[in-house]
Amino acid sequence: MSSDERILEGRYADALAIVDELEGMSKQAILRNIQAYLNILLIHLIKNQVEQRLTGSWANSIRNSIREIKKLNIKDNKTSYYINLGEWGNLMEEEVIEDAIADASEEVMNGKFTRSQLSAMLDKNQLLTTATSLLALTYTYSPKELPAIMDDYLSQLAGSEDWINREK
Repeated sequence: MSSDERILEGRYADALAIVDELEGMSKQAILRNIQAYLNILLIHLIKNQVEQRLTGSWANSIRNSIREIKKLNIKDNKTSYYINLGEWGNLMEEEVIEDAIADASEEVMNGKFTRSQLSAMLDKNQLLTTATSLLALTYTYSPKELPAIMDDYLSQLAGSEDWINREK
């Protein structure tokens, strides 16, 4: 029975329960998408931290991940977010960072390190601080302003000199 039929029969509580369930499913899908982009962001920040360099493709992946997270994170009302600024650290630590390390272990230095070796090498606090700083930009800048602001932040990453010089 659809929610429309339940409303017509006066079963408002049932109809609202269905609507709540659909909204919950939609929110979960959005959060999964955000986590996927967060994983990509962390993979490239891990590669940057370990290899001490920044390639154009890594910079693009970081920039694109931040832009997509910005789009996904803002609710339809345009005034609130699915993930608030203070919640990123916990989300990254609890649900994303270990997967990102495992994925990055296949890419860092052409797969030279196992997941556990790579995990031991990382400064996770620095990684989370860098990611949180980039994510904070999504609450302040418009989609139009974000790419230029991102370039400023990317130029501060380790080994960004080659990337900056390539851009000139």
